[in-house]
Amino acid sequence: MGEEYAILTDWAFDCYRNGKLDALVGGDMEAMNDVECLEKLVMVSIWCIQEDPSHRPTIKKVLQMLEGVDEVSVPPNPYPFSSSMGCY
Repeated sequence: MGEEYAILTDWAFDCYRNGKLDALVGGDMEAMNDVECLEKLVMVSIWCIQEDPSHRPTIKKVLQMLEGVDEVSVPPNPYPFSSSMGCY
């Protein structure tokens, strides 16, 4: 990773958006064996780092999403005004 990845959250969101979850886990095969779980964890994480605090879920909602009680909807870009860096 070079300087172009100085903002970890932008890079992580780009990896998620581009379907490159393997880059987020460094190609860890154990993590990649359950891609659905990995994607859910990443989606919940992106909800939790939304720039606008009113868009972040409560801890109760986070637990419900992680436990499968509530569906995890597709998160928006957490920093809509930042530049996209891509995921390599």
